Amino acid sequence: MTLNLPSSRRWRAALMSLVLPGFGQLYNGRPNRAIWLFLSLALLSVPALAWIGVRLPAALTLPALTASVLASLGIWGFSVVDAWRDAADAATRPRQAWQSGGVYALVFLACNGLVLPLAIDHVRLHHVASWRIPSDSMTPGILRGDILFADMRYNCPGCGRAVKRGDVAIFTYPNDRTLSYIKRIIGLPGDRVRIDGRVVSVNGQPLGAGPDGQGLASETIDGRTWRVRWSDDEAGASIERVVPPGAVFVLGDNRAHSRDSRHFETVPLRDVVGLARQVWFSKVPGGEVRWSRFGHVIE
Repeated sequence: MTLNLPSSRRWRAALMSLVLPGFGQLYNGRPNRAIWLFLSLALLSVPALAWIGVRLPAALTLPALTASVLASLGIWGFSVVDAWRDAADAATRPRQAWQSGGVYALVFLACNGLVLPLAIDHVRLHHVASWRIPSDSMTPGILRGDILFADMRYNCPGCGRAVKRGDVAIFTYPNDRTLSYIKRIIGLPGDRVRIDGRVVSVNGQPLGAGPDGQGLASETIDGRTWRVRWSDDEAGASIERVVPPGAVFVLGDNRAHSRDSRHFETVPLRDVVGLARQVWFSKVPGGEVRWSRFGHVIE
């Protein structure tokens, strides 16, 4: 059984809009509608997500993100249905000179190969980026399998957000610049950081009193508090460092399972690129989704 012309045209238009919102409208000879649908999806799926990720209060981030995703899917679905419905009428309208396979291919390549990738790269480098946590080095606050938003408007000229003690930061690993690490900033340039056993001090001020019987402890600096985990093996360790100019001293919250400034010294400030903000998805590696982690704010 072969499809008649209107049915075949409808399927073609709907599938084109399924691949790229607005693409089916272009095929139907509706360039203005195609542009508006594509721009609506692009604005909701890229700049809007960036704005939500770094500007809204943490409590509103996950609901707003969900609403934005649903709106994007709604526009996509509308584009498919609209292309299907309009295809039969389009067959009765005069065909324009630009309605050709070459123009369709050029538009598709420009949108998917240039416009969207450039917009996504700009947002990821300068606004907000998503990072997956592959290790246990930041437990108990951040877990292996968490996927979090990081504010990339951080530690750069004009950003307005300088590096502070207690920040959970994304930085380039000094010994392999192809890798990015996540650790907590403990010391700023000029600070004297001392680790006596399982007690960390900055400029002579202890961050906490040491761990409890389960190896957990609370640390506080500059009005910020977080939880860390120590092991018995670290009870006798002693380290003292003065943070050099243009650098920061970093530690993982899971002290026994973290490679940090105790191992690779300090991190150049220029390599600190992002501030961890909020978990938006979490899954036990090879296991179930951690629903309770959705929206968890990084302390």
